[in-house]
Amino acid sequence: MTPGNGSGDQRAAVLAAAFRHALTLAGMAEGSTAPNPTVACVLLDVAGQTLVAAAHPGTGHPHAEALAIRMAREAGLADRIATVIVTLEPCNHHGRTGPCTEAILTTPAREVWFALPDPNPVASGGSERLRRAGLTVCALEELDHPDRAELLAKATRLLAPFACRVQRGRPFITVKQALDTVGSMFPPPGQKTFTGPEALTLAHRLRRRADAILTGSGTVLADRAAFTVRHVPDIPGKSRILCILDRRGRVDAAYLEEARQRGLRPVVAHDLATCLQDLGAQGCNEVLVEAGPVLLQTLRQIGLWDEWVLIRQASPGQSDHITITSNTHPV
Repeated sequence: MTPGNGSGDQRAAVLAAAFRHALTLAGMAEGSTAPNPTVACVLLDVAGQTLVAAAHPGTGHPHAEALAIRMAREAGLADRIATVIVTLEPCNHHGRTGPCTEAILTTPAREVWFALPDPNPVASGGSERLRRAGLTVCALEELDHPDRAELLAKATRLLAPFACRVQRGRPFITVKQALDTVGSMFPPPGQKTFTGPEALTLAHRLRRRADAILTGSGTVLADRAAFTVRHVPDIPGKSRILCILDRRGRVDAAYLEEARQRGLRPVVAHDLATCLQDLGAQGCNEVLVEAGPVLLQTLRQIGLWDEWVLIRQASPGQSDHITITSNTHPV
């Protein structure tokens, strides 16, 4: 389904390119929006040219659609808005900000495309509201373009942490595990790691997008890990929860204070399930597990994970091998 000007193939290409632009913008904001989802919006004119593009900056700020529309007004381009492309169905409720559906209806836009429906029952229903107002509203899955599956996969992964929290009551769980050439998780004596620079950069990207880090007391006692973002620029002003599973009270107060000085918010937990529920209740969309083999084995056995990032040390002169696996039946 490709309404609008131009041939079907040309119009589909324009829409696919706009979705790709929006998803790229949303990806740049990943990790900065909790408890809100990561969303971006692109506004097109009647010829399919991009007028404005914007990503939601974070809670308390305008949603992506409202921000893009405001930017278009400030630039004197609002009267040219014809099509709205957004990575998530426009919301239809009053929260910290007004409904995005109402913001769209203040423009001349007659067509809205969204990548995925809103998984939050409180905010969903935006597509029906816009249709009742006479707009053409379509989902990305209706787009007849060879990139549709790839774009849907990207949109799904970006939304997954928020969707997991609102649907399951817990954060999206990403596990990072590094193994050396013989399958051990433990670095040689005197070393903190055995992975190469590419793997280290990936590990810190994972930390950057996480709202909380989950570890065990054994990991803390082994090397007093900093759990800070260092190999990539961090999100300004972001403070992550550091949740330490410590049933026996082995982690000392000095380490907890050092973590606070590094900008983390350390908490000690005694139960895995309760810890994850608490993180979800605090609005954490994604938790990164950086722990030893005992906790990882527990998560693997009970299926309590959503994405497993496995880094295998390579032979000298080669890059580490990285595998990312999704859990199709998470607990």
